[in-house]
Amino acid sequence: MKLLIYKNLNFEDTLNSKQYIFCSLPAFEIKFFAEKVHVHKWPQNTPTWDDLTQDQINESINKKIEKKQIVINSKILKIENFEFHSLKKIGVSVPFFKDECTLILEAQFQNLFAHIHITKKRGNFLELFNQLMSWKNSISEDF
Repeated sequence: MKLLIYKNLNFEDTLNSKQYIFCSLPAFEIKFFAEKVHVHKWPQNTPTWDDLTQDQINESINKKIEKKQIVINSKILKIENFEFHSLKKIGVSVPFFKDECTLILEAQFQNLFAHIHITKKRGNFLELFNQLMSWKNSISEDF
């Protein structure tokens, strides 16, 4: 974002004395624990994941019974120790018949493509929904 800063308020000098400074938005972060997370290769026409990668994702995320730590920093999604980038097609929903909030998106992990489903049950899921929608809207301008 580029902001115009003027040295003084004298109109005649204003046009000749402007300076440009560059600002970045404040760090945006959402942290929560999700009860259910599933990551799989997507779209189908992308390179197949090697067995080691699939096993690591399954053990650390997909088949892990304990809650998973989710951290969203602007354009990076971190699930446990895995960082996903190039986030797109982000959807957030609160089903009428369930007390939960679900985030679904496409992303990349290293050079692999993934489809991610993250579900937060109970607790502050409506507050989380509002935070996720704000986050989604803040980065959707870049897509």
